[in-house]
Amino acid sequence: MRIVNLIENTEGVPGCASAHGLSFYIETANHKMLVDLGPSEETLENAAKLGIDLGAVDMVILSHGHYDHSGGIISFAKINEHADIYMQRLATGDYYSDDGAREGRDRYRYIGIDKAIADLPQVKLLDGDTVIDDEISVFVMDESAFKRPFTNSRLKEKVDGSYVQDNFRHEQYVVVSEGNRKVLISGCAHNGILNIMGEYERKYGSCPDAVISGFHLMKKSDYTDDEIDEIIDTAQRLKEYRTTFYTCHCTGVNAYESMRNIMGDQLKYVHSGEEVRLKNMPIWSFT
Repeated sequence: MRIVNLIENTEGVPGCASAHGLSFYIETANHKMLVDLGPSEETLENAAKLGIDLGAVDMVILSHGHYDHSGGIISFAKINEHADIYMQRLATGDYYSDDGAREGRDRYRYIGIDKAIADLPQVKLLDGDTVIDDEISVFVMDESAFKRPFTNSRLKEKVDGSYVQDNFRHEQYVVVSEGNRKVLISGCAHNGILNIMGEYERKYGSCPDAVISGFHLMKKSDYTDDEIDEIIDTAQRLKEYRTTFYTCHCTGVNAYESMRNIMGDQLKYVHSGEEVRLKNMPIWSFT
């Protein structure tokens, strides 16, 4: 299995753009696929710089309905008309960020996908958990035991003219199987990485060998004491898993450093253009 970060927030491989967004290229025995397509055409440009032929991709999976994960899809579809594009049906909803009252600017900023994406002929709209084939499946959140990340509070859905709290029913998670090894890939973990891990255990009967995900803990302002406690608690609970975690994008460097102080080498950061190295990852036995 080969996994390459095509774009995220921080600089990595020289010559590759970094931007607020996320995209992963994944090669398995039977697929060349993308999970998300970043905020713009820069994702495609990075792929070219890394020698990755997006024309050979046969599958795209959109993790959730936000622009910073879907902005490259229209451009991708112009160079690749055969790759199926899987997203939850609810990913086509009207999603906004509440940026607060600001003079001369709208309070609510649209952060959903380009509506033209849903009209692409290769798009396949899903309604919940789906097994795509023996290697690839996706699942959604049914049960939550923990609070969602505190950073979600400003994220809204527009329903019947009103802005209500986004419940992230449009978020899905990708499971890639390789022999007995399973890799779980999330975009932003808006539903909370601890909830996602719990949902995975309920549905797959074990925990994944590796998780690749943003944790949606990034803030531009200082963290409150309660928010720091939440970050620390999350790291302590993740440390209990026999899983290697790779993070990026919306985790934020400050939150990552705090979590790594607790998790050590169990947590790694993947920068723009970098490859996720899984070859020495142990395969855990659950008996």
